[in-house]
Amino acid sequence: MDRKKELKQLYKETPIEAGIYLIKNTDNDKLFVGSTRNLKTLNGVKFSLENGGHMNKKLVAEWKQFGKDTFTFEVLEVLKKKDDPYFNEKEELGKLEEKWLEKLQPFGERGYN
Repeated sequence: MDRKKELKQLYKETPIEAGIYLIKNTDNDKLFVGSTRNLKTLNGVKFSLENGGHMNKKLVAEWKQFGKDTFTFEVLEVLKKKDDPYFNEKEELGKLEEKWLEKLQPFGERGYN
């Protein structure tokens, strides 16, 4: 029971980080590049895929077809926050996602974006 409390406290103390993540189908090498303002929510992404509630229907269909063990999740980059009062996290996250979309090209036969 103490271990559970310890893990819960550790989770709460972990800083909230925005970033770009990759979901890869290891069977056909298709990719999905996504962004989130809280990388802790990746478990929620997995949950939405398992329950068919994810926004990307092609990804959901292949998740069901191939099974969850065929997919890997990876954080590609954590957004570096700046001490600038004009820093716009949402805007910078969008730019970072565009960079990774351009680099990996997860479109058409190559991916789910």
